[in-house]
Amino acid sequence: MTEPNPRVDPPMTADEAVTLTAFLDYHRSTLALKCEGLTDDQLRLRSVPPSNLSLLGLVRHMAEVEQYWFRSVLLGQEITAGHFWTKENEDGDFDDIDTADVAADFATWHAEVEAARRAAAGLPLDTVGKKLRRGEPVTLRWILTHMIEEYARHNGHADLLRESVDGATGE
Repeated sequence: MTEPNPRVDPPMTADEAVTLTAFLDYHRSTLALKCEGLTDDQLRLRSVPPSNLSLLGLVRHMAEVEQYWFRSVLLGQEITAGHFWTKENEDGDFDDIDTADVAADFATWHAEVEAARRAAAGLPLDTVGKKLRRGEPVTLRWILTHMIEEYARHNGHADLLRESVDGATGE
């Protein structure tokens, strides 16, 4: 699977917007790196029971998260169904991977990353999203920070998943 963007270290001296977007892109690329070189079956491998975590599930989950925060919350687009979840199975991003089309799922993630970049491009960090979170407004700054946290947490999971698949470790 190809990376959504080559992994580049975030700059040490930059303004806040450049720093936040660079860290987010770094973490997006880290997830892609954790999946690189694996077969479809390896990407589907689950962690330890009863967990349903897999590298493919993480990619699918992050596609949903990108869509939600940037398209739904920031831009206010009405999203009635996710790419991988339904009202009947809200964990479909993690659960329904056994026969998933891996290439299509990665393409969906890449498309949502690009849509997120377009949604945020040129907006001031103080831009308030069009949807509330728990009844509170959120800014683009908050969304970017939350997305960094979301990827960082799941990249920790990806580290362990990748090591269990083929022993590969690293950042």
